[in-house]
Amino acid sequence: MSSTMSIRPILTAPDPRLKQVSQPVERVDDEIRTLMNDMAETMYAAPGIGLAAIQIDVPKRVIVVDIDQDAKGRAPLFLANPQVVWRSEEMATFEEGCLSVPEEYEDVERPTRVRVRYLDEHGELRERELDGLLATCVQHEIDHLDGVLFIDRLSRLKRGMILRRAEKALKQGQKPSQRPKVQVPA
Repeated sequence: MSSTMSIRPILTAPDPRLKQVSQPVERVDDEIRTLMNDMAETMYAAPGIGLAAIQIDVPKRVIVVDIDQDAKGRAPLFLANPQVVWRSEEMATFEEGCLSVPEEYEDVERPTRVRVRYLDEHGELRERELDGLLATCVQHEIDHLDGVLFIDRLSRLKRGMILRRAEKALKQGQKPSQRPKVQVPA
């Protein structure tokens, strides 16, 4: 496996490739580990706290998250084929943003805790219970794998306003600045 990592371009709404459903990974091999490392570098450079492979135009079920990168250095969590196997009934609201929907933030309600099953970067099957911001971030990224953006969880009116702003910026040739994906609770 190459030790050099690449920062890849991030697709932004309304790019239709963001709406495709990603395909499962057959096994975690050097190619997938290279993808995971490139995703981490891309996420840190953006900067963000989560990234799904589809956001860099790779329709594979791979995500990377790191919500503690400022406090404790970098400790990315790599998940291939992540699936939520349990959700709490208790809900929490976080102000979410997205590297694929730059400079737009809205409150989104999701389960407070989830249990996620996934393959790690070594191809080992893992199951982990997540809560708070990490649970929100992983759910946000899994949504990407299913072709769902956080704005799809908003009212039609709010979603329409955000998409119109994105289309206008695209037509004006503006390069979106990249800001973190999920903000701390409002």
